[in-house]
Amino acid sequence: MPKYSKDEQYAQESTLAMQTNYAELIRLIGEDPTREGLLKTPERAAKALQFLTHGYDLNPSKVLMSAMFAEEYSEMVIVKDIELYSLCEHHVLPFFGKAHIAYIPNGHIVGLSKIPRVVDIFARRLQVQERLTHEILHCIDETLKPLGCAVVIEARHMCMMMRGVQKQNSRTTTSAFTGQFNKVETRNEFLQLISSDLS
Repeated sequence: MPKYSKDEQYAQESTLAMQTNYAELIRLIGEDPTREGLLKTPERAAKALQFLTHGYDLNPSKVLMSAMFAEEYSEMVIVKDIELYSLCEHHVLPFFGKAHIAYIPNGHIVGLSKIPRVVDIFARRLQVQERLTHEILHCIDETLKPLGCAVVIEARHMCMMMRGVQKQNSRTTTSAFTGQFNKVETRNEFLQLISSDLS
């Protein structure tokens, strides 16, 4: 009987391959990967990258379906200020910010913690903010089949802050809407609520 399952064996082989590649990258930038301070860096970097991209291994629709409940509530449900961290697919540099999500139930609601989980699953992949916004929207819309869904993401991109134009205070906002949120009054109510502090 094998000591490890296929998944465990693949994970181990992937980690070792990444470590080898990180050690080579360190060498190529002019550093010494055998220097004491860098000896464990390839291993740490490999494990960090695996964690930051573990969303590929998860199914966001199944997460939502695991906590769907029949309910007659039909007013707007908003989960705002959901922290997100992702990696830009163009430079593999972080972007981070907040997501604001709303839906109008159509016979079913979902456990509130599942919405941030969906954000995390899609964010823990190589991403662009525009696609991330639409992936979250379509997952909620297709799984819950609500009367409408809305997603707004505000993020700062390290590829703009650390390199290139080096603009430290710029933020990028993306949005996407379906159903009832295509009505101006519903969309405006959502935008007003995510902008206000009700405490």
